[in-house]
Amino acid sequence: MTTDTPRWFTSSYSNNGGNCVEVATNLVPTRGTVPVRDSKQPAGPVLDLPAPAFATFVACVRDGGFGAR
Repeated sequence: MTTDTPRWFTSSYSNNGGNCVEVATNLVPTRGTVPVRDSKQPAGPVLDLPAPAFATFVACVRDGGFGAR
């Protein structure tokens, strides 16, 4: 079921002391976007990323495309 209300979640890998982002993938079917926000500021700004761009970003992260710091 889809809705126009974001259902926010963080990755199960996000156990880094609160420096996380939240995403709402439930809006892809209706809006074609993945909203992203800072988990520490849920009332703050939201970035609406096109679904294909978000998928490319996630794939790059999984493949280590950004390197280690």
